[in-house]
Amino acid sequence: MPLTDDQIAAAADALLEAEKSRQQIGLLSKTYPDMTLDDAYAIQTAQMARKTHEHEIIGWKIGLTSRVMQDALGIDTPDSGVLYDYMRFESGAVISKDHFIQPRIEAEIAFVMKAPLEGEVTREDVLAATDFVAPAIEILDTRIVRKDPETGQTRVIFDTVSDNAANAGIVLGAERHDPRTLDLRWVGSIVKRNGDVMATGLGAGVLDDPVTGIVWLARRMATYGQRIEAGQVILSGSFIGPIECPSGSNIEADYGPFGVVSLAFE
Repeated sequence: MPLTDDQIAAAADALLEAEKSRQQIGLLSKTYPDMTLDDAYAIQTAQMARKTHEHEIIGWKIGLTSRVMQDALGIDTPDSGVLYDYMRFESGAVISKDHFIQPRIEAEIAFVMKAPLEGEVTREDVLAATDFVAPAIEILDTRIVRKDPETGQTRVIFDTVSDNAANAGIVLGAERHDPRTLDLRWVGSIVKRNGDVMATGLGAGVLDDPVTGIVWLARRMATYGQRIEAGQVILSGSFIGPIECPSGSNIEADYGPFGVVSLAFE
């Protein structure tokens, strides 16, 4: 049975309070064991309705694009979340230790759009609508516990989608590239934490082609009456696993000729 409007509103309010107070809530999938993916997106949308009174939507993120992550959660589809204006940081930013709960980062290719996309679009449509692509780091955080302390139950897709796909921030590199002149499958990054290489990866780790993620997102959004707008930033999905960022972490994502992105956590 789908969640009621009151249940959706209560979950959205709890997540917004968790973000504000930096105090995690329990697993929604435990509280509502029969919840569906539609319920999870409804909770995400309910938060969006509240946040847009004060904040602007600047784009979207795509998550769970790698087969490894999908298999780990027992799903066969990516997920998506919303990027708000307060989530954007400049490369080189130093982030206060009390800003996030349990920050992690991922390396991604960002698409900045010059035209809207909606519904059944093609790869060619995505490229034509893209102003430029740039190196980026996504900051992840979780307003829901990763594991229930009593049962050991871990988060599932319904929890992460409800929690805005664990989205918390974006760091956009300064470089600008025309995606039609690059094979984005071969754009890669060496990601270091405090000088140690923590991960490496290629764009092909994102559905074999980062553009494919944008095609999926336009179609997914259309089912909920949404669309990608001109000027928005789209994080196309990570090609590395998430890297924990405890206090004192200095992060550098080196994309070679594509650019460099960095940030630090106090």
